[in-house]
Amino acid sequence: MAGVVPLTDLSLADLWREVKDDFWGDFKQEHLRLVKEMLQASLEAEMIYRLQAPRYGRTAARLGWRNGYYYRDVLWDQGLIAHVRVPRARQNIEDSQILERYRRRQGEVNELIRQTFLAGVSTRRVGEVLAPILGETLSASTVSRIASALDREVGAFLSRQIEDTFVYLLLDGLTIKVKTAEGVKKRLVLVAYGITEEGQRQIISFRLAQSESEAQWEAFLNDLYQRGLEGKNLRLIVTDGCPGLQRALDTVYPYVDRQLCWVHKLRNVAQRLPRKIQKECLAGARAIYLANTKREARHRFQEWALAWRSTVPKAVECIEKDLEPLLAFLDCPEQDWRKVRTTNAIERAFREVRRRIRPMSCFNNAESCRRLIYGVISHLNKNWKERRKSTHRS
Repeated sequence: MAGVVPLTDLSLADLWREVKDDFWGDFKQEHLRLVKEMLQASLEAEMIYRLQAPRYGRTAARLGWRNGYYYRDVLWDQGLIAHVRVPRARQNIEDSQILERYRRRQGEVNELIRQTFLAGVSTRRVGEVLAPILGETLSASTVSRIASALDREVGAFLSRQIEDTFVYLLLDGLTIKVKTAEGVKKRLVLVAYGITEEGQRQIISFRLAQSESEAQWEAFLNDLYQRGLEGKNLRLIVTDGCPGLQRALDTVYPYVDRQLCWVHKLRNVAQRLPRKIQKECLAGARAIYLANTKREARHRFQEWALAWRSTVPKAVECIEKDLEPLLAFLDCPEQDWRKVRTTNAIERAFREVRRRIRPMSCFNNAESCRRLIYGVISHLNKNWKERRKSTHRS
C-alpha cells in the first residue's frame, strides 16, 4: 500500500508528529470540555448562593427568581470555550464572582494580547497571530480596546515619585507622527534616561510635546524635579546641544555640569567638510575624546585645529566653541567615560521604539502614542533590571 510506512522505519520526529497531531489535539479538546462542565457547575452553585435558594426551592431567605440562561463564549489561555451556559435572575442581585459581567477573557489572555501588540505586531495582525493559540480571531478594534487598559499604567508611571539616586542624566527627543484634527502632525517625545552610582540604567520618564522648545523642555524638567529628581547626586547631564534644552537646564538644573554628545557634534563637523577629506579629518577629531586626561585632550585639539583650520575653518570652529562641554566627561570616573560622552544609550532605546512603530505610518491619537511608548520603555526597564540582578547573582 502506497503511503504506508512500516513502524520500524518511523523516526522519532515522525512518532512525535503523530502524538502532537492526534493525541494532543484530542487531549486539548477534552480538557476544554471538562473545564466548560466545571465552569457551568460552578455558575449553577453560585446562583443558588446569590439567590439564597435552591432550584425550585421555597425559602423565606430567597432574594430573587431565576430567569433561564444565556450563552457566551469565554476565551481562556488554553483556548476558546464556546457557548458556556450562564444562569441569570430576574432581579438585580450581586454580580457573579466566577464570571465577571461582560468579561469574556481572562486577565492572562488580555496580557498575552497586550504583550503581542507591544512586541511589534500591528493591531490588525495580533488576531491572526494568536488565532492558533486562542482558537478565535480577534478584530483590530478588540485588540485596541484591550491595549487601552494600559492607560492606567501609563498615568501611574508618569505621576510616580522618582528616587533622587541618579548620577548621570541623559536627555533627548524622538520625532513621531500623530493624527490630529488638522491632519498628520509631527510631535516630539521628550525622554529622560538615568544611570545610578551602581550602574543601573532606567528610562525615568517621557512627555509628548509640540517641539523641543525651551518652554516644552522646562515643563518636562520641572515635572521631574517636582516628582523627586532634584539632582542632588547628579554629576553630569548629557544632551545633544539643543538650544531650547540648554536654556531650560539653566533654569531647572543650573549647577549641574553638562556634556555635549560627541556623536551629534561630529555629525555637525562632517556637514562642514568636503567628502574627500571627511575620513581623515574626523579621525583626528575622534582622537580628542580618546585622550586619557583633559589636558591631553586639549593638546590634541590644538594639534588638530592647527592642521585643519586653514582648510576647513568652520569645522574647527564647530568644536572649538563647545570644547569645554565636550570634555566634561573626563572629570567623571574613567569607567563611566564611554557611557556619558554621547547620548548613544538613549538612542539605542529610540531604535527599539522606531522598530515598534515602523509597521504603522502614524499614531491615531496621543493616547495610543503614550501607550505604545510606555510599553516599550517598561519592557526595556524590566530587562535592564533583571539583567543587573542576574549579573550580581553570578
